[in-house]
Amino acid sequence: MTARLIKKTSKKAGLSPGTLIHIGERKTDKVTITIIDYDENQFEEREAEEIEECFPYKDKSSVTWINIDGLHDLEVIEKVGKHFDLHPLLLEDVVNTGQRPKLEDYGNYLFIVLKMLSYNEEEDIIEAEQTSLVLSPGVVISFQENVGDVFNPVRERIRKSKGRIRKVGADYLAYALADAIVDNYFIILEKIGEKIEDLEQELVSNPTQKTLYAIHVLKREMIFLRKSIWPLREVVSALDREESSLIENSTVTYLRDLYDHIIRVIDTVETFRDTLSGMLDIYLSSVGNRMNEVMKVLTIIATIFIPLTFVAGIYGMNFDYMPELHKNWGYPVALLIMLIIAILMLTYFRRKKWL
Repeated sequence: MTARLIKKTSKKAGLSPGTLIHIGERKTDKVTITIIDYDENQFEEREAEEIEECFPYKDKSSVTWINIDGLHDLEVIEKVGKHFDLHPLLLEDVVNTGQRPKLEDYGNYLFIVLKMLSYNEEEDIIEAEQTSLVLSPGVVISFQENVGDVFNPVRERIRKSKGRIRKVGADYLAYALADAIVDNYFIILEKIGEKIEDLEQELVSNPTQKTLYAIHVLKREMIFLRKSIWPLREVVSALDREESSLIENSTVTYLRDLYDHIIRVIDTVETFRDTLSGMLDIYLSSVGNRMNEVMKVLTIIATIFIPLTFVAGIYGMNFDYMPELHKNWGYPVALLIMLIIAILMLTYFRRKKWL
């Protein structure tokens, strides 16, 4: 958990700002570069072998989406930064995958950092991948850690010219990519909600140590989700307020809708956190109640045996001149008295509803 929250940044200690060092897990061996260029009347999609193949699209009048999967090849990142005039600090943030979601305005372009979440079914955990977007006039550059993303619906809309995406500019494309990431949050939260419902049933029926462990795991996941999602609210809010020529007025309306989606995601995360905290309290209470029940039974058994021990102790003192000591019916009478005492005490406890 800690490794997911805090990336190792010690490799940058002592280096000058803007020095490119990839910080994070290397998730792909080969850097994959895809280019999608389109306008209302034409569409082109291709995979580039070399980063230089992207450079002619900088000055085209159409909208170009350059997607780079893999951040470990610093030479590719440097060439992109040099050709598109990207600030060294921006490139440093791209390869440092421990960034929080943020928005930075560099004048001629906007830099947006997002967290793309996925659910690892095998390890039963949520994984996050840093996605960086550079929005410049007519061009959107996306940097991802790994091949595979949640952008396929956006690609399909571009290919089939669905909706308004082919009729508008690069700012709408950047919005569409951010919207796809946020929509995927709802899928993640739906799976977590199902796990919480299963835990609630288990908590009511038969809570065990495994239940407690599952609650703690989900609480850690909620902390991880909150760290990944909460700053995104300020990012989209800043985009809405941003007085930049890169964002058209028509796109602002969609950004406000995206902001509403993020608020819903954050509210759901907070609700799940409160629910899990309540479940932890219920578990501790149920364990305490179960212990109280055990102690109550043991206390009742001990209480019943106190007078029986008293009777047995009196008739076990072996004095020569004790009543009923030498009578034939002395022993069964003593047992009968003990049985009557036990029955009377059990009847009394039941009337008091202690049993």
